Amino acid sequence: MRRSTAMTTLAAMTAGSLLLLAGPASAHVTVNPGTAVRGSYTEIDVRVPNEQDKADTTKVEFYLPTDHPIASVSTENVPGWTVSVTKTKLAKPITTDDGQITEAVSEIVWSGGAIKPGQFQDFALSLGPLPADTASLTFKALQTYSDGTVVRWIQPRVAGQPEPENPAPVLSLTAPAAAGSSEAVTPTVTDTTASTTAAVAPAGRSSSDTLARVLGGVGLLVGLLGVGFGFIGWRRGGPAGSAGSTGTGGSAGE
Repeated sequence: MRRSTAMTTLAAMTAGSLLLLAGPASAHVTVNPGTAVRGSYTEIDVRVPNEQDKADTTKVEFYLPTDHPIASVSTENVPGWTVSVTKTKLAKPITTDDGQITEAVSEIVWSGGAIKPGQFQDFALSLGPLPADTASLTFKALQTYSDGTVVRWIQPRVAGQPEPENPAPVLSLTAPAAAGSSEAVTPTVTDTTASTTAAVAPAGRSSSDTLARVLGGVGLLVGLLGVGFGFIGWRRGGPAGSAGSTGTGGSAGE
């Protein structure tokens, strides 16, 4: 009975640790990497995971901000998917080395393909030059499933508050590196989006954070198993060991 009780306790502790491990591991639509230099050209991947168990992702709508427009946006061919790009006339033209830009890409739609349950798809974009008057760019995305479900990744992150259920993808922008330095410095631009993204870790770190959680959970699980089996072994071997010591002492005395 004692052995059964010990095994039950061990199982409960193990299940609890696995639940703690699985809790923060939910996936969202993100942009990777999550940081870029202001005023630069960069490449990002719009990463779309399938969070459903019995439906495929069949369409992804990705919206670019028009309050901080990007002059040049290029898509990459993704086998099995059709891409359509929509441009919007700008209230204030963008001045570039090639002259003034009066319209910019505001929406990109990928459709016709399928992201199966348990899988993800990267949609690559080339962007530039990135705005120099903001500390971050917040995108919005709509994810449509084959069963008609639409997940809206549009909620802003707010510093000091828990992450929303469906956060919008964010690209943090850093200032160009100072002369003689190889690293970018923290941007000093203040805008309405800065407060919502100041506490957001770069999306590129999400995979390493998840790996750290997984390794930590595995270590915890192994430790719990070791303690449990050690306890069982002690309960089974303790009395016999005591008896053996007494017998040896008697022989020596004789």
